[in-house]
Amino acid sequence: MSVGTEREPMVRPPALRTGQEASASNLELFFDLAYVLVVNELAVAFLKHLTWSGVGTFVALFIAIWTSWVGYTLYANRFDTDDVLFRIAKLAATLSIAGCAASAATATSSFSTPFAVCFLAGRVILLGLYARAWRHVPDARGTIDVYLATIAASSALWAVSLAFGGPARYWLWGAAVVVDAVGPVVATWRDNHLPLHMEHLPERFGLFVILVLGEAVGGAAIGVHDAAWGPSAVAVGVAGFVIAAAMWWIYFDTAAAVGAAALRRRDDESRDDGTPADERHDLFVYGHLPLALGVVMAGVGVEELVLHPGAALPSAGGWALAAGVALFLTGTALVLGGSSRSWRAIWPWPVAAVPLAPAAAAFGHHRALLLVAGLALLCLGLAMRGTVVRRNGGSDPVARKTPRTPV
Repeated sequence: MSVGTEREPMVRPPALRTGQEASASNLELFFDLAYVLVVNELAVAFLKHLTWSGVGTFVALFIAIWTSWVGYTLYANRFDTDDVLFRIAKLAATLSIAGCAASAATATSSFSTPFAVCFLAGRVILLGLYARAWRHVPDARGTIDVYLATIAASSALWAVSLAFGGPARYWLWGAAVVVDAVGPVVATWRDNHLPLHMEHLPERFGLFVILVLGEAVGGAAIGVHDAAWGPSAVAVGVAGFVIAAAMWWIYFDTAAAVGAAALRRRDDESRDDGTPADERHDLFVYGHLPLALGVVMAGVGVEELVLHPGAALPSAGGWALAAGVALFLTGTALVLGGSSRSWRAIWPWPVAAVPLAPAAAAFGHHRALLLVAGLALLCLGLAMRGTVVRRNGGSDPVARKTPRTPV
């Protein structure tokens, strides 16, 4: 409940807020802390099981928790009134995600039931929020109907999974996550006249990227600590930090800046000429999935290589780092190209660099520093190139006033 000159009622019905100024609230920042805990637990578990099975488990659970975060973010983007009922619901959801964090490390074994129950609680709370919005915002019912249907179906699948054990339970989880993931896309197709808040949306995703970048920096720092500050470990850790710093540079100086500007410009055009919104915000949103996943994977890879700087390569840690960098660059391309709806925004930068990371990981040698430093130079070069291109208008076809090539 914001502080102002007029006293606002403690209980206020949801209202579409896309026509007013908005930024991330303190409650949203607190809410994100629970997701940080889940991501950290998943990363720790992945580091202990750098196998194909470990990769699959890590990626699947990361996608599940990411779609959960996106669901709440998109709701708050449109309907956050910060009244007592919303606060209670959001805090209860924070508790449910904290429960997921407490069970995430063994979510596919001994703590699968607590994880499913906590995740289900989060879905049910979001379902209740959308039901409240449906009642109070008639103009948004075409979009809300889609969210109600998909969240209800997802919740049912999570609930049914509790009656099963083993692979059947996890297949049901996967189906539930797919249903959640397609909800926003179907909502756009069915009713694309209900806008998102294009000031709030990029800020929220930028905050999430900052959080996962913290995991990447933490991987380098924890690795150096656990390696007892060995000279080789320190060198690899410093190079790993440079990778994280370059990712920050690439995202905030180019991907986020260009993507947010393109979304705001399209939003202004829609308001001026009455044309419906298009799929750009969906591409912006879903481009962040491989981007964020890549950052965390890279952090895990760096930590493993810091701990074993003289181990034979290629190795599991090397592949995790390389795959993480490639996923990050792929997500960057989706954010840039999707927001601008142009191939010119992503070719040759950064798409041409995507295969270079796995290629570097494939060479056999016994010095992790060669791989990590090489990828650090690649990422740093891409960061500098992206800044130059953006400032020259090269990442924005509209800024260059040239015809756009639809993606």
